[in-house]
Amino acid sequence: MIDAFLDDLWLERGLSEHTLAAYRRDLESLACWLGAERTLARTGRADLFEFLSERYARGYSPRSTARLLSCVRSFYRWQLERGHSDEDPTLELSSPKLGRPLPGTLSEKDVERLLAAPDTDTLLGLRDRTMLETLYACGLRVTELVSLRLGQLNLRQGVIRVFGKGSKERLVPFGDEALEWNRRWIEVGRRELLIRADDDVLYPSQRGRVMTRQTFWHRIRAHARKAGIDKPLSPHTLRHAFATHLLNHGADLRVVQLLLGHADLSTTQIYTHVARQRLRDLHASHHPRG
Repeated sequence: MIDAFLDDLWLERGLSEHTLAAYRRDLESLACWLGAERTLARTGRADLFEFLSERYARGYSPRSTARLLSCVRSFYRWQLERGHSDEDPTLELSSPKLGRPLPGTLSEKDVERLLAAPDTDTLLGLRDRTMLETLYACGLRVTELVSLRLGQLNLRQGVIRVFGKGSKERLVPFGDEALEWNRRWIEVGRRELLIRADDDVLYPSQRGRVMTRQTFWHRIRAHARKAGIDKPLSPHTLRHAFATHLLNHGADLRVVQLLLGHADLSTTQIYTHVARQRLRDLHASHHPRG
């Protein structure tokens, strides 16, 4: 039943493999907790309350519990729609309250040090520098970056065609630095890593295949250590730096929303703290009573 639910989700919503894998883990953890005597199809409100209470007692974060509850709600609504059940046991369950944590980011000086860390005299260093420049110039998700194909990059117009969450397409411009590094990478290094000459992977791994997110993130951490950056990093750190630095230099929030590929402006509004801080700094610098 879990497989059928996930197949329908993929068809209807176009969810990524990573989201579907997380949903599978959530449902399987609930099914395992229920044991042999109870099934997902026959779970009641009391069972779910008990399951969530145990998660809370074991120290799971509100964010992971909220994601699990979202998955479980979707599953039981799907059951109702398909006629597999006549009751939704999640109706009286409340999602945990989540704060809006400010995304971790890097200063512009930190980014410059990180970008300069790869040894561009080596093949892998040249590739990594190009990927970092592209990631920072375009604010891509790591998955979007590692899955880029040669045909998505338009050096003449200076844009990348990106396929984001739900296979939504957007055009993202990139500046002269990223353009020159990509031109150099394509002309000098890319083909040396490819196993098949006709492969269109833009940034192949050392094995000549599509790089995994984990491999690229391992490379970023290694370059950060070399650059002397000891701040906590996440897979979205350069994406957050992209948005933060754009706003610091006067970009409109809706423009940043489009560039990031956020479907809803409320998702981008987490960065409004940047705009507010910028206004405070401007006031302090230029107002006679600042």
